[in-house]
Amino acid sequence: MKTGPLCLKLVLLALSPFLTDCATSKPQAESAPASPTAQASPLDDDAVDELDDYGSAVQISDPFEGLNRATFKFNDVLYNFVLRPVSKGYQFVTPGPVQKGLGNFFDNVKFPVRFVNSGLQGKFGRAGKEVQKFGVNTVAGFGGFIRQSDKIPSLASVPREDTGQTLGAWGLGHGPYLVLPVLGPSSMRDGVGYAGDYILNPTSWGFFLKGSAKGWAWIPGTVDTVQSLPDKLYYYDESRSNAVDPYISVRSIYIQNRDAAVAE
Repeated sequence: MKTGPLCLKLVLLALSPFLTDCATSKPQAESAPASPTAQASPLDDDAVDELDDYGSAVQISDPFEGLNRATFKFNDVLYNFVLRPVSKGYQFVTPGPVQKGLGNFFDNVKFPVRFVNSGLQGKFGRAGKEVQKFGVNTVAGFGGFIRQSDKIPSLASVPREDTGQTLGAWGLGHGPYLVLPVLGPSSMRDGVGYAGDYILNPTSWGFFLKGSAKGWAWIPGTVDTVQSLPDKLYYYDESRSNAVDPYISVRSIYIQNRDAAVAE
């Protein structure tokens, strides 16, 4: 049995919820990405005070911090030594226009995630715009490979909706902060949201129908994951750039972005 390729397929499938635009908000960073090998500076008194001020702005409990930090380190190794080489290889062998087309295609495919959650939140106007976007991009954009909706002002910047945002809009708080193996930063609420997004994402449906990673079922999710890696690793680097404590920096940026997404 060829366990190596199968294990890689399963890792990439597991990453799909983390690497979908619907599941994770992109941090709003202003500086260049940090080097993946950069280390946090030793903590002195001033740094501790700065860190306390930074961390205190985020309203989320972290009762599992010890375990979360260990998982954070595991994920960092995985991202840097497994996913980063895969990402660079993909960028090297795939022409830029093809990369853009694949990104547009998979974004269009995830229409059910955005449409359903817009409806569940009572944002019916936004749900209608999602239908229009899907129709325009599918018909005029050759199946979604060209994002023609960007040329229509009313459809160019429709906010994304996902299951975690829906739960937040219904009044459910974050719950404890969690760092999930492979998937990365989350919360109890968004962990449930990942599951909802995964079920609604058509790239997962073949896997459900097949019941295993054998045959063709793993292909859509894996291709989606790989094409998403460059952007996601960039934003991961941004969220920990120049941080005294990368763990707290990633936690703070993640929660701030999720709160902003729910309020949008």
